[in-house]
Formats: sequence, C-alpha cells, structure tokens
Amino acid sequence: MSNFFESDSPSNVAEYTVSELSGSIKRTMETTFEHVRVRGEISGYRGPHSSGHAYFALKDDRARLEAVVWKGTFQRLKTRPEEGMEVIATGKITTFPGSSKYQIVIESMEPAGVGALMAMLEERKRKLSAEGLFDAARKQVLPFMPRVIGVVTSPTGAVIRDILHRLSDRFPLHVLVWPVKVQGEGSGEEVANAIRGFNALEPGGAIPRPDLLIVARGGGSLEDLWSFNDEIVVRAAAQSDIPLISAVGHETDWTLIDYAADVRAPTPTGAAEMAVPVKAELEARLADLSARLSGCINRRMDRDRQNLRALARALPSIDQLLALPRRRFDEAASRLERGLELTVLNKRRVLDRATADLRPDVLASRITDRRQRLRDLSVRAERVVERRLDQLKARVARFDTALAALPVRLAGEAARNRDRLQGLARRGDLAAGMILNGHRQALASHDRILQSLSYKNVLKRGYAVVRGEDDRILTSAEAAATEALLSIEFSDGRLSASPGTTPSEPQPKAKKTTARPSRPESGGQGSLF
Repeated sequence: MSNFFESDSPSNVAEYTVSELSGSIKRTMETTFEHVRVRGEISGYRGPHSSGHAYFALKDDRARLEAVVWKGTFQRLKTRPEEGMEVIATGKITTFPGSSKYQIVIESMEPAGVGALMAMLEERKRKLSAEGLFDAARKQVLPFMPRVIGVVTSPTGAVIRDILHRLSDRFPLHVLVWPVKVQGEGSGEEVANAIRGFNALEPGGAIPRPDLLIVARGGGSLEDLWSFNDEIVVRAAAQSDIPLISAVGHETDWTLIDYAADVRAPTPTGAAEMAVPVKAELEARLADLSARLSGCINRRMDRDRQNLRALARALPSIDQLLALPRRRFDEAASRLERGLELTVLNKRRVLDRATADLRPDVLASRITDRRQRLRDLSVRAERVVERRLDQLKARVARFDTALAALPVRLAGEAARNRDRLQGLARRGDLAAGMILNGHRQALASHDRILQSLSYKNVLKRGYAVVRGEDDRILTSAEAAATEALLSIEFSDGRLSASPGTTPSEPQPKAKKTTARPSRPESGGQGSLF
C-alpha cells in the first residue's frame, strides 16, 4: 500500500529537454525580432573564417551583441567589416543552442562612422607619436644572448607556459615573472609598475636585473586588449632602459605598446623565439666552426711544413757555399807570390835605368843647360824691366802735364763757386728779410690783441685796481680793511692810502717827469672807506 501512494515526480510541471527548451527560445526570438536594424561598433573582427563565414560582435558603451555573416551574404556586402568601424546592420535575432548565446544574423550592413574606442585610440596614438615616443631612433637593439629575461604577464594563463616552454626548448636560462592582471580595471597600472620595477633593479643585486623584458598577453577583442593602450603603459615601455619585446594578442592585433616597444612579436611564442637563439644550433655552429678552425690550422701547418721542406731542399750546403770562395782564395794566394817577384823585378829595372843616367858627363851637360837657360831668363827680365820703366816714365809725364793745368782749372772752379755763393747769399738775405717782416707783422698783431685785452684799457674808462702791501689785488672792502697800507692804481699812476686816511699823492708814471699837486684836504677825495 505504501508503494501505491509514493510518486517519482515532485511536481506536475511539464518537463522539457535542453534541446526542446533551446529550440523554443530560438523560435520565440526569431519570431519576435524577425527583422531589426542595429547600430554598433565592430569588435573582435578577424576576417572571414576558412569556411567563408565572418564572426564578430557589435557593441556600444553598455552592451555587446554577437554577430555572424554567412558566406553567401558576406560576398554580397558592399561594405566590408573592419575592426572599430561603427555600422548599421540589418538582420534577424537568433540563438545558437550549442552555447546558449543569442546573436544577430546580418543580411546587410552600411557604415555609420568610426567607433568611440577607435577614435579615442587614434587620438591617443597621434598625441604620443607627436611626443616622439614611437620614433625609431629610440629603439634599442635586443641582446643576442641575454642571461636573465623578465616576463610581465598573468601567472595563471597559457601565455607564460608557452613562453617558458619555448625558452626551455631553445635556450634554458633564468626567467623572472612579474605577475600582473592583463585585463580589467587597474591592469594598465600593474603592467606599467612591473616595467618600472624591472628597470629599478640594481645590477648585481639580490634579484638579478633582466637583460630583456617581454610584455605578453593572449589574443582578445579590442576591449580585452585595452589595458595595453593605456597612456601609462605606453610611456613606461618607451622609458624602459631594458630592451622590451611587445607580445600582446595575435598577429593581427595591434596596441599602442607595440609602437613604443623596441620590437613587436606577433605572438608570445614568437617573442620567446626572438629573445634567445637555439642552443642546439649554437652548439652545432660552434662545433662546426671549431672543426673548421682545427682543419684550417692543420692545413696551414701542413702547407707551411711542406714549404719549409721545399726551401730547405733548395738551399745549398755549406761546402757548396764555401767552394767558390775557397777556390778564389787559393788562386789569389798562388798569384800573390808570383806578383811579388814580378814587382821586385820591375822596380829593380826602373832603378837600374835611373842609376844609368846619373853619369858625371850627363850631370855636367845638364848643369850647362841649366846655366844657359838662367842667362836667357835674366836677359829677358832686364828687357821687361826696361819696358816697364819706359811705361812709368810716360805716365809720369802725363801726370806732370795734368798738374800744370790744374791751377787754371781750380781757379775757374773757384770763380764759379764764388759766384754761386754770392747768389745764394743774396737769396738768403732776401728770404731772411721776408721772414723778419712776417714775424714783425705777427708780433704787431699779437701786441694789438694784447693791448685790447689789457686791464689798463679798463682803467682808462675810470676804474682802478686796489692792491695790498704784498701787491695782492683786493676785491672786497672786508679784505681792504685788514690791510695797513693800500696801493690804488689808475690809468696814469698809483696812489698810496691807508684805511680811514686821505690818500697820498699819486705816483707819477715812469716816463713822466711832472707829478700832479695834491688836493687840499677840505675839498679832496677823503677816505675811501
């Protein structure tokens, strides 16, 4: 009885399978939104798939809508989709039951303008480029064989595993990982701080300073990679003293850090390949070069050894070198003895010939010849002396004739010089008179100027000059009161006076013999003070 009342179903609500529910939702969406026009910015576009279909998303600042363009429709589109392009798409809303997503199947599309994010990205790119952060002159050369590599990426993603795996395959070395967020709020500041932190490490410190940096992240949409477009990240990459490789996204993804980095890698794996060479290839290359060097050295030594042997064979022996000089010496020694004998014989013959000529009769004959030559020379000398005396006598006669005519010539020359001297004397007297007249006229002119400037002309107009006892000119009554005796000069003479007394008789001029009588005291000038 108890089994009769028990039920396996807790409710009487109808049950649906997942496929049934997904199909019902798909039919409802397609019926409700059969034909819509949607405006948004294209994001995540990678070009048409190998099947010919195109998959991307339409987004605005608050939402995102997946989109698909089938192969036949894609070929008929007048406007091809591009990343960041703002478009107006016409189509229907449908769902994809396999992943529980809804999407728009685009039937036509037309451009509506550049997206906000792309416009912001282009403006930021122009600004940073104008500052010179993207100049090729700032780029550094990557080290050929770094000892330490610093990696800035997420420690939990597949990117770091790919990089470590490729580095271990190519050239195992020391890798430092600076864990950061590569997406979301604050990720840009973490990446910039990681780059600056690696650059702040001191060489030779407890933590080795990297020789090369790799900033890596996997692929994604423009929003996913936006952290690497932050201005703080771009400036940190441009200011890095350590060479930096940017490996953000896939080969078709471009961010601003790619322009500021020294080298851009298409993928994180490609960055690992750029960072280090293949150790096995280097070892093989080194072994090949070592073998080539050893072979070259051996061949060079063999060639030098052969050349030395050939030269040794070409050199003559000591006996051969000394054979000819020895023969010449023996010949010279044999000729020397014979030559001495011949020389002695020749000298003896010469001496015999010389002694044969030294007979008394020969000597007497030679003395007679010498005496005769001496007589001839004395006669010739007497004749030469006589001719010389005759020449001297003729010259003396010519001198006597010249001396006889000399007084007359000297008298004429003296008369001419006397006339010339008298003419010069007359001209000198005339010139001296003219000079004296000129000086006399100049002196008279200067005297007239002096007389016109003399103070005596002023005295003639009724003025007087008052002097003290030391003949000092007084210019004030106060100075005159201190003097015991005054001298007053007029145009025709001087008077002596004392302060408070009548003046004395005027002194006559030097050239005048009469003096003026003094006036009576009652009707005179009286005291000047």
